[in-house]
Amino acid sequence: MNEEQAVLDFFSQEANLPLAVIAAEHLDAIRLRLNNEFWLALRKRLDPWLAQQSLPWSTEVTEDRNNEDCLVGVYLQPHAEQAVFLRVFMEQQFLGDHYRIFYGLMWNNVPDASKKTLPAVEALRVRLGDAGFKHSDSFLGWQWLPWHPRRRDFLLPFITRREELLDDAMRPWQSLLLEHGEQLRLANAALQEAPRSAVVSLDQLRGRSKS
Repeated sequence: MNEEQAVLDFFSQEANLPLAVIAAEHLDAIRLRLNNEFWLALRKRLDPWLAQQSLPWSTEVTEDRNNEDCLVGVYLQPHAEQAVFLRVFMEQQFLGDHYRIFYGLMWNNVPDASKKTLPAVEALRVRLGDAGFKHSDSFLGWQWLPWHPRRRDFLLPFITRREELLDDAMRPWQSLLLEHGEQLRLANAALQEAPRSAVVSLDQLRGRSKS
């Protein structure tokens, strides 16, 4: 019997269940800490890469709306002020019993239909669709990634092969910004020039479910 199974058998015994509950709470706190470390480490990787590529973006972290101590993602913020724009993001989504990471291009605010149908925006949406991205009201394009940030198949590699996992996590950002960056720039330029209109706030946007 290996040590891992011996520990699991120990906690599964009726007499040890109170201790198992205490241990589970402690382990949940460790998972949360590692989860937060991942997003902060990814942001630390992104910042110098964006500067190296001379891209007009800075990074921000996303907090859980119900728990400010829990980080759930990273998104880009343009250097120039703009009311409505598209930005690259990566976030974890709660799916009932686990989290899964997804990424793509999201609206900072949900615009009216006239902005969504601007030729440059529509061209970018089609381009992303051809690359396998889905879209919805809140996301011009989004795609699941294979990572579940609270599970051991993610946490163990993050502990033992952190730099390698972060290299993998950078690739979606690099792909979007290098392969679709010019079309993204054109779409945001068109949005900047379009007439101003009522938009849905970011809090309302984040409260909507993906479709």
